[in-house]
Amino acid sequence: MSSTPTRRRGYLPPSRFMRHVVNPVARACGTPTLIVRGRISGREISTPVAPFRFEGDRCVIAGRGETQWVRNLRVAGRCELRIRWRRHPYRATELRGLEHDQVAADYLEKLGRRARPFLAELPDLVDHPIFRLELCEAPVRS
Repeated sequence: MSSTPTRRRGYLPPSRFMRHVVNPVARACGTPTLIVRGRISGREISTPVAPFRFEGDRCVIAGRGETQWVRNLRVAGRCELRIRWRRHPYRATELRGLEHDQVAADYLEKLGRRARPFLAELPDLVDHPIFRLELCEAPVRS
C-alpha cells in the first residue's frame, strides 16, 4: 500500500502536519482566514488564506486547487474574511478565462519563488480557482 496521498485532478491534499498544526496555529495568530458556510453541513468553516490585491480588487486564490472551501464558496457565493480578529462580509465571484489568467500571472509575479512549491505539484493555473471578493454591507451570518 502506498503512503503517497491519492490526488484528484486539480487538487493537492494538505499534509496531516498542515491540517493539524500549521492551520490551527495560523488561525490562532490572526492570519487572514476565509469563513464560508459548508454546503452540506451549513456550519461555518474557516481556512487560512492569503488575500491579495489586483487592480484594487481583493482576491483569493486556491493554492491547493479544488479544495472544500472552493466548493463551499461556489455554492454559498458569500463569505467572511477575518483579518486580525475582525470579520468582514464579502460577495465572491469566481474568475474565469482571460481575467483568471491575468490575476494568476500577477499573483505569481508578486509571490515569486514562494508560489513554486504549489506550482511544482499543481502546475496548470486552471487548477487554481480564483475569487474576487466584493465587500458587503450586510453580515453574512443567517
